[in-house]
Amino acid sequence: MSDRYLSSAEIRNRFLAHFEGRGHTVVPSASLLLDDPNLLFVNAGMVPFKPYFLGQESPPFPRATSVQKCVRTLDIEEVGKTTRHGTFFQMNGNFSFGDYFKEGAIQYAWELVTGAQADGGLGFDPDKIWVTVLPEDDEARQLWKSVAGLPEERIQPRGLKDNYWNMGVPGPGGPCSEIYVDRGPEYGPDGGPDADEDRFLEIWNLVFMQEELSAVRAKDDFDIAGPLPSKNIDTGMGLERVAYLLQGKQNLYEIDSVFPVIEKAQELSGKKYGAGSSEGHVDDVRFRVVADHVRSSLMLIGDGVTPGNEGRGYVLRRLLRRAVRNMRLLGYQDPSLPELLPVSRDRMGESYPELVSGWDRIAQVAYAEEEAFRKTLQAGTQIFDLAASEVKKSGASTIAGDKAFALHDTYGFPIDLTLEMAAEAGLSVDEPGFRQLMGEQRERAKADARAKKGQHADTGVYRTILDSNGPTEWLAYETLETESRPLALLREGVAVPALANGEVGELVLDRTPFYAESGGQAADAGVIEFEGGTLEVLDVQRPVRGLVVHQVRVVDGELVSTGSTGGPTLHARVDPEWRTGARQAHSGTHVIHAALREVLGPTALQSGSYNRPGYLRLDFGWLNALSPDQVHEIEHVANNALRADLPVGWDYMTLSQAKEWGALALFGETYDDQKVRVVEIGGPWSRELCGGTHVDHSSQIGTIVVTGESSVGSGNRRIEALTGVEGFSYLARERDVVNQLSTLLKTQPDDIVGRVGDLVERLKQSEKEIEKVRLAQLLSGGAALAEGAVDVNGVRLVAQRLDGASGGDVRTLATDVRARLTGDTPAAVVLVGAADGKAAIVAALNDAAQARGLAAGDLVRAAAPFLDGKGGGKADLAQGGGTDVSRIDEALAAVTAAVASA
Repeated sequence: MSDRYLSSAEIRNRFLAHFEGRGHTVVPSASLLLDDPNLLFVNAGMVPFKPYFLGQESPPFPRATSVQKCVRTLDIEEVGKTTRHGTFFQMNGNFSFGDYFKEGAIQYAWELVTGAQADGGLGFDPDKIWVTVLPEDDEARQLWKSVAGLPEERIQPRGLKDNYWNMGVPGPGGPCSEIYVDRGPEYGPDGGPDADEDRFLEIWNLVFMQEELSAVRAKDDFDIAGPLPSKNIDTGMGLERVAYLLQGKQNLYEIDSVFPVIEKAQELSGKKYGAGSSEGHVDDVRFRVVADHVRSSLMLIGDGVTPGNEGRGYVLRRLLRRAVRNMRLLGYQDPSLPELLPVSRDRMGESYPELVSGWDRIAQVAYAEEEAFRKTLQAGTQIFDLAASEVKKSGASTIAGDKAFALHDTYGFPIDLTLEMAAEAGLSVDEPGFRQLMGEQRERAKADARAKKGQHADTGVYRTILDSNGPTEWLAYETLETESRPLALLREGVAVPALANGEVGELVLDRTPFYAESGGQAADAGVIEFEGGTLEVLDVQRPVRGLVVHQVRVVDGELVSTGSTGGPTLHARVDPEWRTGARQAHSGTHVIHAALREVLGPTALQSGSYNRPGYLRLDFGWLNALSPDQVHEIEHVANNALRADLPVGWDYMTLSQAKEWGALALFGETYDDQKVRVVEIGGPWSRELCGGTHVDHSSQIGTIVVTGESSVGSGNRRIEALTGVEGFSYLARERDVVNQLSTLLKTQPDDIVGRVGDLVERLKQSEKEIEKVRLAQLLSGGAALAEGAVDVNGVRLVAQRLDGASGGDVRTLATDVRARLTGDTPAAVVLVGAADGKAAIVAALNDAAQARGLAAGDLVRAAAPFLDGKGGGKADLAQGGGTDVSRIDEALAAVTAAVASA
């Protein structure tokens, strides 16, 4: 197949070097968490370049190349079962933005694929290469003949589903040409990709973007509006597929960057990968799941994802827990991630050094999740055992779907684990019922997500405005006021001719001083004035990159749209007090972040933030709650930085320069490699990539008052604080409370804590004494109740209502009365207490009553329905409760009847 074995890292480096040597700018992989409303994760190499292909931005280079990290989650259940399904993968790509087209793309691809390894190529045998083209694409067919020398029989025509690419929405599209490698007759029949796509394996897709699509109904059903202004090239080569071909492996799980995890899993479990038996095949799938999910989790945590119950966090949690569970199914019961994750780090760290430098944080997050899951498994197993026992007692053989769903939804218990344990117990699970409940939950989640996206969910109208007018001139860094011209007026996503007094809509200006919400900073507040009226700015967003949209309410007058031509001059003015508070809070966030790392260490890295005037919150990766001393020290370090009046500055540079300079990037944010903004406070003490507004000196923040520290998920903590005037106001309120307490307690402020402590201790002692007196009073009534026992069919029965008595009191009194009914005569005590609108019933029987055939649980069950409740217990003592206290007398009558009929 090739000259020699090539490692995954070497394949990656050869690809980049090949295209860099042909004039392409090498672009580092973007984060897996690009800010795209349609994507949970980056799932293709072209995603970071979408703004260039869509014409939203001008590309800073005519041609580029990258190896992009990608995650696809639709096929998680198929991982390990086939040679093709992997969650994380790397997509090698080369891109042309109006530069070279089909001939260049085909020539560059052919040179790399078939070039000798000694010359930097991949060394595939040219006689083993097949390609596909769109039947109508005669140009591509002829180029494969003239440039690559491919014979006609190895250029196969395939339809739109295979050989036309589009984004699934209106935008660029075009025919594509796929490159396949013939693996040999042992993998399937001859005849090219049309005959067998296991033998003929696709490694590269060359997309020739040349048309503008106006509507896309399906992959092979769309309308073409016309040719693109410039023709573009987008290609994608699967690195893992190339690796297993060049390394002589059977699938992507056995390549050099994945298989070492399987080797370690074999060592830990004592099981053998590739054993060949039916049981061995099941184990093989488990080994592959472990290897894939460990690597995928490593990459996701490396890019800042933390486990959670929704969105990206839920995907990560699922991957980690599936890896742990499959190790347990392989027979390894101890914590497995500390053994496996470092193996994956060592293999992937050569290509992604940030995995090594950020290892402490990555390990902390992953190991905490495994520990939490181990506890979940323990608790879930107990719940499952109880559910299985109830099913068997009832004589049934199927665990209800709602029970399986509760195990999954409430306890995080995987459905496949429930299925397996049920099978071991000789039971089945109502899977259709479970799936229905899961589907209902997903629909609720989707509806909630759609509601949260609100009016920005459909970005088509905003793209049209951007295409017609170009990007908004954004002047938030330079000024608080601009003279602006209206470009579009919308309400609920539709263009409208006017907004009347009191109406809310959206306004697009040609230029604006308003900060649009991003990077955790809330949007500016202010007004936009026009002749005869005023608009209140409620929100400012960027629904598509480059376009700033103002949500406004008409306070006075009527705003009339004149379209994008002409239009009145509007005066846009940011509230200066709002902006001052916002600058203080955002700079305060950076200061808190730096203080965190100084106090806790460099692994305490920000994972999210939000700030508005006077308030900030910062999420960071950390396993344990901070002690009060740690919180105080963080606050102390932060305020010392304010007192030092550190200079605050910012500069623009490339992303690689910023990283070399030590600037920290917020996980999940999108950064342009050609120009990023680095904000520093006190030089190297705080350097972060940031697009927010900031103070000029740290002292202008005023003060930082930490008001809370809490958990926001496994391995994630949150600090909240107030800044500026809000911080001083908070301290003033605290001072007032201290003064009031000092006056009330007649003590000095410094002595308040000790004084309150003394009062609390005295209160506890008093409560104990009161409880003793109350209990004595309660028990003093026991003798009277025992004396009032009546004979019912030879049983001495006490059936009494106790107003104001709770469950514990009723139980204590019932056992006391039973002890007073001595002798050989059967005796039963049934007391019903009523307190806070709830009923509590207790039945206590002596030995003689039980010998007579009475049972305390039966008496409770006789009374409970009247109380709209339930209960039960042992033969000598049982307890229950209900919510209807109006029928207590009927309940006691039912008890008497039960005793009489015994």
